[in-house]
Amino acid sequence: MTTPSLEIRGLAYAYPDGTQALYGVDVTIGRGERVALLGPNGAGKTTLVLHLNGILHGGAGTVRVGGLTVDPADRRTLQEIRRRVGIVFQDPDDQLFMPTVAEDVAFGPANLGVRGAELQDRVERALAQVGMLEAADRPPQHLSFGQRRRVAVATVLAMEPEILVMDEPSSNLDPAGRRELAEILRGLEVTLLMVTHDLPYAAELCPRSLILSGGVIVADGPTAELLSDEALLRAHRLELPYGFDPAFFARR
Repeated sequence: MTTPSLEIRGLAYAYPDGTQALYGVDVTIGRGERVALLGPNGAGKTTLVLHLNGILHGGAGTVRVGGLTVDPADRRTLQEIRRRVGIVFQDPDDQLFMPTVAEDVAFGPANLGVRGAELQDRVERALAQVGMLEAADRPPQHLSFGQRRRVAVATVLAMEPEILVMDEPSSNLDPAGRRELAEILRGLEVTLLMVTHDLPYAAELCPRSLILSGGVIVADGPTAELLSDEALLRAHRLELPYGFDPAFFARR
């Protein structure tokens, strides 16, 4: 059988102040799946994501990425896991800090020792995937917000990840920017985990959704089915926009 992209078993975590954020999370995501992680504020979504590459650790349970166990004590394996798990933050300016777009995209692989023609190829390929190749020599701060978000995606794609984690990818985008980013994400051959409050965007992009609430997975299933369950959504402080019909995506 193919090794899943992500396996989480019994993951529990409490912050140093005693706040318990996760209470035994179990999740398996297969290679190439597109999965939305939904839930109210304070549900534990960010805590969960930060365990995927070892930024947070020390609680109970295990996390495996492509069969590799996340273990902060194993620095070599952890470096490979952090290459495999690419996180695109909600604010692209958290990831863009170099003088030009190309330098930002090259930064990660260059730190792994990639040089010369291979580095140039990675940069060009990643920028082409997000439709930003023509902006390679431009300063990131001269780009629109939507363009900067696409460049932030390219900085992760240049690392050739197995899992792309998107944190609120549709936030602050205009309708055209949402559509352009959705087209890009649908075309990527990676496993996608999308953390979002934008339920229509989840329905559009992710056939499967997880609902995390109170530090546990309370639902896991086809996105259209979960979003059609009014009682489930209400119980976990999730709301669809007025007039939105999740059944439309079930019929596509």
